[in-house]
Amino acid sequence: MKRDTPPAVPAAPVLSPSLRVLLTLAAAAVVLAGVYFARGVFGPLALAIVLVIICEPARRPLQRLGWPRWAGTTAVIVVAYLVLLGMAALLWVAGTQFAGLVADYADKLRSSADDVIAWLQSVGLDQQAADATASALDPKAILGLVSSLGGTVLSIATALFFVFAYVIFMAADAARYGDAERVFGVERRPVIRRARNFNTGVRRYYVVNASFGAIVAIIDGLALWALGVPAPITWAILAFVTNFIPNIGFVIGLIPPAVLAFVVGGWPMLLAVIAIYCVVNVVLQVLVQPKFVSDAVDLSLTLSFFSVIFWTFVIGPLGAILSIPLTLFVRTLVLEGDPGSTWLRWLSGDRGATPQAATRSAHQTAGRRP
Repeated sequence: MKRDTPPAVPAAPVLSPSLRVLLTLAAAAVVLAGVYFARGVFGPLALAIVLVIICEPARRPLQRLGWPRWAGTTAVIVVAYLVLLGMAALLWVAGTQFAGLVADYADKLRSSADDVIAWLQSVGLDQQAADATASALDPKAILGLVSSLGGTVLSIATALFFVFAYVIFMAADAARYGDAERVFGVERRPVIRRARNFNTGVRRYYVVNASFGAIVAIIDGLALWALGVPAPITWAILAFVTNFIPNIGFVIGLIPPAVLAFVVGGWPMLLAVIAIYCVVNVVLQVLVQPKFVSDAVDLSLTLSFFSVIFWTFVIGPLGAILSIPLTLFVRTLVLEGDPGSTWLRWLSGDRGATPQAATRSAHQTAGRRP
Protein backbone atom coordinates (compact mmCIF):
# COMPACT_ATOMS: atom_id res chain seq x y z
CA MET A 1 0.00 0.00 0.00
CA LYS A 2 1.41 3.33 -1.01
CA ARG A 3 1.91 5.78 1.79
CA ASP A 4 0.77 9.33 1.38
CA THR A 5 3.64 11.75 1.78
CA PRO A 6 2.85 14.69 4.02
CA PRO A 7 2.49 17.96 2.20
CA ALA A 8 5.62 20.05 2.15
CA VAL A 9 5.63 22.89 4.62
CA PRO A 10 6.43 26.14 2.88
CA ALA A 11 9.66 27.74 4.05
CA ALA A 12 9.39 30.87 6.09
CA PRO A 13 10.02 33.96 4.02
CA VAL A 14 13.53 35.29 4.36
CA LEU A 15 14.11 39.03 4.65
CA SER A 16 16.00 40.52 1.78
CA PRO A 17 19.47 42.01 2.56
CA SER A 18 18.22 45.56 1.89
CA LEU A 19 15.30 45.11 4.28
CA ARG A 20 17.59 43.70 6.95
CA VAL A 21 19.87 46.72 6.58
CA LEU A 22 16.93 49.10 6.86
CA LEU A 23 15.60 47.34 9.95
CA THR A 24 19.06 47.37 11.53
CA LEU A 25 19.45 51.08 10.85
CA ALA A 26 15.99 51.79 12.24
CA ALA A 27 16.73 49.84 15.42
CA ALA A 28 20.08 51.62 15.78
CA ALA A 29 18.41 55.01 15.36
CA VAL A 30 15.88 54.19 18.10
CA VAL A 31 18.61 53.02 20.49
CA LEU A 32 20.81 56.06 19.82
CA ALA A 33 17.86 58.41 20.26
CA GLY A 34 17.24 56.83 23.65
CA VAL A 35 20.93 57.21 24.57
CA TYR A 36 20.87 60.85 23.43
CA PHE A 37 17.88 61.77 25.59
CA ALA A 38 19.29 59.81 28.54
CA ARG A 39 22.88 61.03 28.10
CA GLY A 40 22.85 62.53 31.59
CA VAL A 41 22.64 58.97 32.92
CA PHE A 42 24.41 57.07 30.14
CA GLY A 43 27.53 59.30 30.10
CA PRO A 44 28.45 58.81 33.79
CA LEU A 45 27.54 55.14 33.50
CA ALA A 46 29.93 54.68 30.55
CA LEU A 47 32.67 56.58 32.38
CA ALA A 48 32.24 54.39 35.46
CA ILE A 49 32.45 51.22 33.35
CA VAL A 50 35.66 52.40 31.70
CA LEU A 51 37.16 53.37 35.06
CA VAL A 52 36.40 49.96 36.56
CA ILE A 53 37.88 48.23 33.50
CA ILE A 54 41.06 50.32 33.74
CA CYS A 55 41.45 49.81 37.49
CA GLU A 56 40.44 46.13 37.61
CA PRO A 57 44.09 44.88 37.59
CA ALA A 58 44.50 46.43 41.07
CA ARG A 59 42.51 43.45 42.36
CA ARG A 60 44.88 40.77 41.07
CA PRO A 61 47.84 41.16 43.50
CA LEU A 62 45.48 40.89 46.46
CA GLN A 63 43.82 37.81 44.95
CA ARG A 64 47.22 36.13 44.52
CA LEU A 65 48.00 36.85 48.17
CA GLY A 66 44.75 35.17 49.21
CA TRP A 67 43.06 38.30 50.51
CA PRO A 68 39.23 38.30 50.72
CA ARG A 69 37.19 39.49 47.75
CA TRP A 70 36.05 42.68 49.46
CA ALA A 71 39.68 43.82 49.79
CA GLY A 72 40.23 43.58 46.03
CA THR A 73 36.97 45.41 45.38
CA THR A 74 38.04 48.18 47.78
CA ALA A 75 41.38 48.50 45.96
CA VAL A 76 39.61 48.92 42.60
CA ILE A 77 37.27 51.57 44.05
CA VAL A 78 40.13 53.53 45.66
CA VAL A 79 42.24 53.54 42.48
CA ALA A 80 39.24 54.61 40.38
CA TYR A 81 38.48 57.47 42.78
CA LEU A 82 42.12 58.61 42.69
CA VAL A 83 42.06 58.68 38.89
CA LEU A 84 38.85 60.71 38.89
CA LEU A 85 40.09 63.19 41.48
CA GLY A 86 43.45 63.55 39.72
CA MET A 87 41.89 64.38 36.35
CA ALA A 88 39.41 66.79 37.99
CA ALA A 89 42.26 68.55 39.81
CA LEU A 90 44.26 68.93 36.59
CA LEU A 91 41.29 70.45 34.77
CA TRP A 92 40.53 72.79 37.65
CA VAL A 93 44.13 74.05 37.84
CA ALA A 94 44.33 74.63 34.09
CA GLY A 95 40.95 76.39 33.93
CA THR A 96 41.51 78.71 36.89
CA GLN A 97 45.00 79.69 35.76
CA PHE A 98 43.80 80.41 32.23
CA ALA A 99 41.00 82.63 33.55
CA GLY A 100 43.49 84.49 35.73
CA LEU A 101 45.87 85.00 32.79
CA VAL A 102 43.07 86.41 30.63
CA ALA A 103 42.24 88.94 33.36
CA ASP A 104 45.90 89.89 33.80
CA TYR A 105 46.50 90.38 30.08
CA ALA A 106 43.17 92.07 29.25
CA ASP A 107 44.79 95.32 28.09
CA LYS A 108 47.30 93.51 25.89
CA LEU A 109 44.50 91.44 24.41
CA ARG A 110 42.66 94.59 23.37
CA SER A 111 45.84 96.04 21.90
CA SER A 112 46.48 92.81 19.95
CA ALA A 113 42.91 92.85 18.69
CA ASP A 114 43.40 96.41 17.40
CA ASP A 115 46.62 95.38 15.64
CA VAL A 116 44.88 92.45 13.95
CA ILE A 117 42.01 94.69 12.83
CA ALA A 118 44.44 97.20 11.34
CA TRP A 119 46.29 94.42 9.49
CA LEU A 120 43.05 92.98 8.10
CA GLN A 121 41.97 96.38 6.85
CA SER A 122 45.40 96.97 5.27
CA VAL A 123 45.11 93.78 3.19
CA GLY A 124 41.64 94.74 1.96
CA LEU A 125 39.39 92.52 4.09
CA ASP A 126 35.96 93.93 4.81
CA GLN A 127 34.78 95.30 8.11
CA GLN A 128 32.75 92.18 8.85
CA ALA A 129 35.88 90.03 8.99
CA ALA A 130 37.59 92.64 11.16
CA ASP A 131 34.65 92.68 13.55
CA ALA A 132 34.71 88.89 13.79
CA THR A 133 38.41 88.91 14.59
CA ALA A 134 37.95 91.68 17.15
CA SER A 135 35.19 89.77 18.89
CA ALA A 136 37.29 86.59 18.91
CA LEU A 137 40.20 88.38 20.62
CA ASP A 138 38.02 90.44 22.95
CA PRO A 139 38.81 89.58 26.60
CA LYS A 140 35.08 89.39 27.37
CA ALA A 141 34.60 86.82 24.60
CA ILE A 142 37.54 84.76 25.86
CA LEU A 143 36.26 84.96 29.42
CA GLY A 144 32.86 83.89 28.09
CA LEU A 145 34.50 80.90 26.47
CA VAL A 146 36.25 80.05 29.70
CA SER A 147 32.95 80.40 31.55
CA SER A 148 31.23 78.07 29.09
CA LEU A 149 34.05 75.58 29.49
CA GLY A 150 33.70 76.02 33.23
CA GLY A 151 30.01 75.25 32.91
CA THR A 152 30.84 72.10 31.00
CA VAL A 153 33.33 71.07 33.68
CA LEU A 154 30.70 71.84 36.32
CA SER A 155 28.16 69.61 34.60
CA ILE A 156 30.74 66.85 34.44
CA ALA A 157 31.54 67.42 38.10
CA THR A 158 27.85 67.10 38.94
CA ALA A 159 27.78 63.79 37.11
CA LEU A 160 30.73 62.61 39.20
CA PHE A 161 28.30 61.97 42.05
CA PHE A 162 26.67 59.26 39.94
CA VAL A 163 30.07 58.01 38.76
CA PHE A 164 31.26 57.51 42.34
CA ALA A 165 28.16 55.46 43.10
CA TYR A 166 28.37 53.46 39.86
CA VAL A 167 32.02 52.59 40.51
CA ILE A 168 31.15 51.01 43.87
CA PHE A 169 28.44 48.77 42.43
CA MET A 170 30.36 47.81 39.30
CA ALA A 171 33.57 47.01 41.16
CA ALA A 172 31.61 44.67 43.42
CA ASP A 173 29.91 42.99 40.46
CA ALA A 174 33.20 42.68 38.55
CA ALA A 175 34.53 40.39 41.28
CA ARG A 176 31.54 38.07 40.78
CA TYR A 177 31.80 38.16 36.99
CA GLY A 178 35.33 36.81 37.28
CA ASP A 179 33.81 33.42 38.19
CA ALA A 180 31.69 33.23 35.03
CA GLU A 181 33.99 30.84 33.16
CA ARG A 182 34.25 28.50 36.15
CA VAL A 183 30.48 28.46 36.57
CA PHE A 184 29.40 28.14 32.92
CA GLY A 185 32.50 26.51 31.41
CA VAL A 186 32.59 25.94 27.66
CA GLU A 187 29.03 27.13 27.13
CA ARG A 188 29.86 30.82 27.57
CA ARG A 189 33.56 30.75 26.75
CA PRO A 190 33.30 32.69 23.43
CA VAL A 191 31.33 35.50 25.10
CA ILE A 192 33.76 35.65 28.02
CA ARG A 193 36.71 35.72 25.61
CA ARG A 194 35.20 38.66 23.70
CA ALA A 195 34.58 40.53 26.95
CA ARG A 196 38.16 39.95 28.05
CA ASN A 197 39.51 41.13 24.71
CA PHE A 198 37.38 44.28 25.00
CA ASN A 199 38.65 44.98 28.52
CA THR A 200 42.24 44.43 27.45
CA GLY A 201 41.82 46.74 24.46
CA VAL A 202 40.37 49.53 26.61
CA ARG A 203 43.21 49.28 29.13
CA ARG A 204 45.86 49.25 26.43
CA TYR A 205 44.28 52.25 24.71
CA TYR A 206 44.40 54.41 27.83
CA VAL A 207 47.89 53.25 28.75
CA VAL A 208 49.13 54.25 25.29
CA ASN A 209 47.29 57.58 25.46
CA ALA A 210 48.58 58.38 28.94
CA SER A 211 52.17 57.52 27.95
CA PHE A 212 52.16 59.62 24.79
CA GLY A 213 50.22 62.38 26.55
CA ALA A 214 52.92 62.64 29.22
CA ILE A 215 55.66 62.80 26.56
CA VAL A 216 53.80 65.46 24.56
CA ALA A 217 53.04 67.48 27.70
CA ILE A 218 56.68 67.52 28.80
CA ILE A 219 57.96 68.57 25.37
CA ASP A 220 55.28 71.24 24.89
CA GLY A 221 55.78 72.60 28.41
CA LEU A 222 59.55 72.86 28.04
CA ALA A 223 59.20 74.51 24.62
CA LEU A 224 56.70 77.08 25.92
CA TRP A 225 58.95 77.78 28.91
CA ALA A 226 61.93 78.34 26.60
CA LEU A 227 59.89 80.72 24.42
CA GLY A 228 58.72 82.71 27.43
CA VAL A 229 55.00 81.92 27.16
CA PRO A 230 53.34 82.52 30.56
CA ALA A 231 52.17 79.55 32.65
CA PRO A 232 53.81 76.73 30.64
CA ILE A 233 52.80 74.15 33.26
CA THR A 234 49.14 75.00 32.67
CA TRP A 235 49.46 74.38 28.94
CA ALA A 236 51.41 71.18 29.56
CA ILE A 237 48.52 69.94 31.73
CA LEU A 238 46.07 70.92 29.00
CA ALA A 239 48.15 69.08 26.38
CA PHE A 240 48.13 65.94 28.54
CA VAL A 241 44.36 66.01 29.09
CA THR A 242 43.47 66.78 25.46
CA ASN A 243 45.68 63.91 24.29
CA PHE A 244 42.85 61.59 25.38
CA ILE A 245 40.68 63.12 22.62
CA PRO A 246 41.74 61.32 19.41
CA ASN A 247 42.89 63.26 16.34
CA ILE A 248 41.54 66.70 17.25
CA GLY A 249 42.70 66.92 20.86
CA PHE A 250 45.96 68.69 20.12
CA VAL A 251 44.10 71.49 18.28
CA ILE A 252 42.04 72.13 21.43
CA GLY A 253 45.20 72.17 23.51
CA LEU A 254 46.96 74.51 21.08
CA ILE A 255 44.47 77.41 20.97
CA PRO A 256 44.94 78.92 24.49
CA PRO A 257 48.78 79.01 24.49
CA ALA A 258 48.79 80.24 20.89
CA VAL A 259 46.49 83.17 21.76
CA LEU A 260 48.61 84.03 24.80
CA ALA A 261 51.82 83.75 22.79
CA PHE A 262 50.42 86.22 20.25
CA VAL A 263 49.52 88.66 23.03
CA VAL A 264 52.92 88.42 24.69
CA GLY A 265 55.28 88.10 21.73
CA GLY A 266 53.28 88.96 18.62
CA TRP A 267 53.32 87.05 15.34
CA PRO A 268 56.83 85.52 15.75
CA MET A 269 55.98 83.84 19.06
CA LEU A 270 52.55 82.76 17.77
CA LEU A 271 54.08 81.10 14.71
CA ALA A 272 56.78 79.49 16.86
CA VAL A 273 54.18 77.95 19.21
CA ILE A 274 52.09 76.67 16.29
CA ALA A 275 55.19 75.23 14.61
CA ILE A 276 56.36 73.45 17.78
CA TYR A 277 52.93 72.00 18.51
CA CYS A 278 52.48 70.86 14.93
CA VAL A 279 55.90 69.20 14.75
CA VAL A 280 55.61 67.50 18.13
CA ASN A 281 52.03 66.36 17.66
CA VAL A 282 52.39 65.34 14.01
CA VAL A 283 55.46 63.24 14.78
CA LEU A 284 54.13 61.65 17.97
CA GLN A 285 50.35 61.65 17.57
CA VAL A 286 50.04 61.23 13.81
CA LEU A 287 53.07 59.14 12.84
CA VAL A 288 53.98 57.16 15.98
CA GLN A 289 50.99 56.93 18.34
CA PRO A 290 48.44 55.56 15.80
CA LYS A 291 50.66 52.50 15.31
CA PHE A 292 50.53 51.73 19.04
CA VAL A 293 46.81 52.54 19.27
CA SER A 294 46.10 50.34 16.26
CA ASP A 295 47.98 47.48 17.88
CA ALA A 296 46.00 48.01 21.09
CA VAL A 297 42.44 48.34 19.75
CA ASP A 298 42.48 47.49 16.01
CA LEU A 299 40.42 50.48 14.89
CA SER A 300 40.92 52.29 11.59
CA LEU A 301 41.99 55.95 11.66
CA THR A 302 38.83 56.99 9.83
CA LEU A 303 36.57 55.24 12.33
CA SER A 304 38.59 56.69 15.25
CA PHE A 305 38.14 60.22 13.90
CA PHE A 306 34.45 59.77 13.17
CA SER A 307 33.78 58.20 16.56
CA VAL A 308 34.95 61.37 18.35
CA ILE A 309 32.44 63.53 16.48
CA PHE A 310 29.66 60.96 16.70
CA TRP A 311 29.87 60.18 20.42
CA THR A 312 30.37 63.82 21.35
CA PHE A 313 27.09 64.57 19.58
CA VAL A 314 25.33 61.65 21.28
CA ILE A 315 26.42 62.01 24.92
CA GLY A 316 28.20 65.37 25.09
CA PRO A 317 31.79 66.24 26.12
CA LEU A 318 32.37 62.86 27.77
CA GLY A 319 31.86 61.28 24.36
CA ALA A 320 35.14 62.76 23.11
CA ILE A 321 37.11 60.98 25.85
CA LEU A 322 35.08 57.76 25.76
CA SER A 323 34.70 57.57 21.97
CA ILE A 324 37.16 54.71 21.40
CA PRO A 325 35.89 52.46 24.24
CA LEU A 326 32.28 53.06 23.16
CA THR A 327 33.10 52.19 19.55
CA LEU A 328 34.93 49.06 20.69
CA PHE A 329 31.92 48.11 22.82
CA VAL A 330 29.51 48.46 19.89
CA ARG A 331 31.80 46.36 17.68
CA THR A 332 32.16 43.70 20.37
CA LEU A 333 28.41 43.58 21.07
CA VAL A 334 27.07 43.79 17.52
CA LEU A 335 29.72 42.41 15.18
CA GLU A 336 32.05 40.02 16.97
CA GLY A 337 29.29 37.59 17.89
CA ASP A 338 28.06 37.35 14.29
CA PRO A 339 30.05 35.00 12.02
CA GLY A 340 28.73 36.85 8.96
CA SER A 341 30.19 40.20 10.03
CA THR A 342 33.82 39.41 9.24
CA TRP A 343 33.83 41.89 6.35
CA LEU A 344 32.46 44.74 8.52
CA ARG A 345 34.94 43.98 11.30
CA TRP A 346 37.80 44.05 8.80
CA LEU A 347 36.58 47.42 7.51
CA SER A 348 36.55 48.76 11.07
CA GLY A 349 40.26 47.97 11.41
CA ASP A 350 40.16 44.54 13.07
CA ARG A 351 43.18 42.84 11.55
CA GLY A 352 42.19 39.49 13.02
CA ALA A 353 38.88 39.49 11.13
CA THR A 354 39.75 37.45 8.06
CA PRO A 355 37.86 34.62 6.29
CA GLN A 356 40.52 32.15 7.41
CA ALA A 357 40.19 33.22 11.06
CA ALA A 358 36.37 33.04 10.89
CA THR A 359 36.49 29.53 9.42
CA ARG A 360 38.99 28.40 12.05
CA SER A 361 36.85 29.84 14.86
CA ALA A 362 33.74 28.10 13.49
CA HIS A 363 35.57 24.75 13.42
CA GLN A 364 36.78 25.24 16.99
CA THR A 365 33.26 26.06 18.18
CA ALA A 366 31.83 23.01 16.40
CA GLY A 367 34.53 20.83 17.92
CA ARG A 368 33.60 21.89 21.44
CA ARG A 369 29.95 20.94 21.00
CA PRO A 370 28.89 17.67 22.67
